[in-house]
Amino acid sequence: MTDLVRIAGIGMTEFGKFPDLGLKGLSKGAVDSALTDAGIQPEDVEVAVVGNAVGGLITGQEMICGQVVLRESEIGGIPIYNVENACASSSTALNLAWMQVQSGAVDVALAVGVEKLTHEDKKVSLEAFSAAVDVEFVRDIIAAMQATAPKKEDGAPAGEAKPKSMFMDIYAAAIRGHMKQYGTTQEQIAQVCVKSHHFGALNPKAQYRNEMTLEEVLGAREVAWPLTVPMCAPIGDGAAAIVLVSADYAKSKGINGPGIAASVLKSGRLPSAMEEMAEVRAARAAYEMAGLGPDDIDVAEVHDATAAAEILAYEDLEFCPRGDGGKLVDEGATALGGRIPVNTSGGLCAKGHPIGASGIAQVCEVGWQLRGECGARQVEGARIGLTQNGGGFLGNDAAAQAVHILVA
Repeated sequence: MTDLVRIAGIGMTEFGKFPDLGLKGLSKGAVDSALTDAGIQPEDVEVAVVGNAVGGLITGQEMICGQVVLRESEIGGIPIYNVENACASSSTALNLAWMQVQSGAVDVALAVGVEKLTHEDKKVSLEAFSAAVDVEFVRDIIAAMQATAPKKEDGAPAGEAKPKSMFMDIYAAAIRGHMKQYGTTQEQIAQVCVKSHHFGALNPKAQYRNEMTLEEVLGAREVAWPLTVPMCAPIGDGAAAIVLVSADYAKSKGINGPGIAASVLKSGRLPSAMEEMAEVRAARAAYEMAGLGPDDIDVAEVHDATAAAEILAYEDLEFCPRGDGGKLVDEGATALGGRIPVNTSGGLCAKGHPIGASGIAQVCEVGWQLRGECGARQVEGARIGLTQNGGGFLGNDAAAQAVHILVA
């Protein structure tokens, strides 16, 4: 695999709530770090692709986000592409940047993901997620899912009526079906969250750096049964950037960064029980492209917008048979020292989920793991890593799913 596109530079801000930083300030922090890490200058970048999901809804910055934010790092005059693909915006940006280098069109490409998701009115942030669905179709679906939620004895919906993202109802309904069919428990979901917070406590860039006990997770406020607040990714801000270079360029500059063995993007299709979900199709295409299988993966970052989604991802990525995701948690297989450590960054639940930045941030973590730079959360001997990043919903499927496989 010597002819692979290489990751020459990795840069990422801390994730969290930063009222004094906008899209430009966040992007500059990540981009400048990635360029420094790669040992290149802004003028060496030949093409840039910038992913952002809700800048227009939260900040009012529409259409030319990439051109605006990259000026802060003195990058301009080159082709700059703006990408919006819900929570998969930056992994889509990375896929497009990879295509530019893989095709031979350029030797150096920059992929960036950035999001300013926090707002003084939390409802504005939460309502932004409502744009990541078929808005003409979704109202009846959400109403039906809420109708299946457990009720209190007095008939009122369980839990407090607090503002929340509509996606929490979608994820809750999906995992309730899984619990009914396979016996997955709320305790297993909570244990995923405990693991994520343990990793987050070891990650200086994570939004939440506190350990949590199983009792604390289960005893927290309910969002949509069986999900409690810690099981759901928080609102936050952040940016991440990756510098990609061709194999020839890497050789000429002595760059030995991780190679991208697979970069795959799939979209959801019309609802049909006979069709596999986009996540499954993307994973299988990535394994085929890389000439690898799920048993070859040493470390993975998956899209845990809720801790329950991580369990479903285990199965879709074929880390275990269908229905055995909860058992994988019980076995400790996805914890540090386990067979396949997952979300060593803390995942979206602990590291944070500034949605337009999340996909590239996953690749940053796997890149650092393959370079052996993760300190106390380092996976010993990690040589092959996978990232899975989903965005939006189209009927009963994700609207976008990106899977990347990296090799040391």
